[in-house]
Amino acid sequence: MASSVRVETSARLHLGFLDLNGGAGRKFGSLGLALDGPVTELTIRRSDALRVEGPDSKRVAAHLALLCEQLGLAHSYSVTINKAIPTHAGLGSGTQLALALAAALRRLESLPFDPASDALLLRRGARSGIGAALFSYGGFVVDGGHGAAKGLPPIVSRLPFPEDWRIIVVMDNDIIGVHGDAERRAFAELPLFPKADAAAICHAVLMQALPALVERDLDAFGAAISHIQTRLGDYFAPAQGGARYTSARVAAVMDALEKNGAKGVGQSSWGPTGFAFAESDAVAKQLVKHARENTAQANPVMLICKGINHGARIEAIEGPQEKGRT
Repeated sequence: MASSVRVETSARLHLGFLDLNGGAGRKFGSLGLALDGPVTELTIRRSDALRVEGPDSKRVAAHLALLCEQLGLAHSYSVTINKAIPTHAGLGSGTQLALALAAALRRLESLPFDPASDALLLRRGARSGIGAALFSYGGFVVDGGHGAAKGLPPIVSRLPFPEDWRIIVVMDNDIIGVHGDAERRAFAELPLFPKADAAAICHAVLMQALPALVERDLDAFGAAISHIQTRLGDYFAPAQGGARYTSARVAAVMDALEKNGAKGVGQSSWGPTGFAFAESDAVAKQLVKHARENTAQANPVMLICKGINHGARIEAIEGPQEKGRT
């Protein structure tokens, strides 16, 4: 039996919703992409008393209590969160943290891997199923939205992301994206999404974005993502201060990137994180260099990331009993 388990999982981009109208009988539907960073990493071991250390420790302690109750576990545990994806930044931090904890606990106790059930228990995936899918498999995924059936939205497509493409991630650490009650109010107060726009987005996904990924055609892929982001950005603008981007600083950088040839420019979820695609590492570095030289926006952090085609790393660590363990 393992003495401890370490899990590393990474950020994801939410590239847009398919159908916010719901007139076809299903609502939401999402596009998601797993990134190689930022990452969340945590370690769990049995202990003589509950100990949770690191970022978001209160949330982790609450998740752990729910999991132990559901799984019938009577042990106490020590959890250390060594690294954490920034919270409320549009990078899926909450879902990745919750599923990392659940996966670690299950591996430690030799229980079956079940991220779908754990996501529902820990109240993840209320609108999107991409977080659980990317935790399990990585890559580029599309979920089919919520219909009459209960549970997470079904994954209707999963494709590998080209290894040579790069994603420029632009983060404004001074702004927190809409979340929680504010997010629920925003969805309740926004007008009905036009059915024609939902149809156009679905068409762009099926007939542009997905084939372009298979054919490694960045121009076509980027055009589809930009089309989707423009329609959704305009719709969500009233809940984001009247703009397509939550952060004006991120917006300025994204504009500079797009003018210099970046593809598929947009905002992940409620932001404030923006994203853009480049055909190679060299092109991405040049785009970032030019953006830094030609904008006065010193605050946004610009990262050059890869898409990853694997799920979370789950490692059982063998070793002697630690002091204080039961």
